[in-house]
Amino acid sequence: MDARGVVALVSLLCLLPGLASGSWREAMPDARLVGEGTLRIFGFRIYDARLWSPTTPLQARTPFALELTYHRSISRDDFVRTSLDEMKRLSGPDPDASVPARWREHMQQAFVDVRPGERITGVYLPERGCRFYVNERLHHEVTDPQFAEAFFAIWFDPRSRDPGLRRSLLGER
Repeated sequence: MDARGVVALVSLLCLLPGLASGSWREAMPDARLVGEGTLRIFGFRIYDARLWSPTTPLQARTPFALELTYHRSISRDDFVRTSLDEMKRLSGPDPDASVPARWREHMQQAFVDVRPGERITGVYLPERGCRFYVNERLHHEVTDPQFAEAFFAIWFDPRSRDPGLRRSLLGER
């Protein structure tokens, strides 16, 4: 392939979302570390979490990135099941029965099986939805603000299952 062919190929790849996308940091270049913590279950370290935002402390309706670095292998199906259970617990009953099915579909597309050392970063975009990056590459975007609110409530709702991790992420040690 000659130089023009290489330039054309690179240009094409840049137009395809998720294949040549940059890091989440390009979407939030002024983000600073707000807080960090570790999720442990029965003493086993599951993941390290870091919260990034342009504002500290975190303000309502401000974009942020929640970066999770895994220490255990976890299947996508386990992610989806556990996340959906928590989202439903925190959201309460929804009169629209299609909502959990829609949320499940979003997560099936956004999540991957992870191995120790891999990183998934969720970027919250107020009133727009969210993006999921796997090892610094855009993997999936969800344009559903209701989903984004419910998903990130897993960590930031005052009724979170791990209030200590919530406080650490919010910098409230």
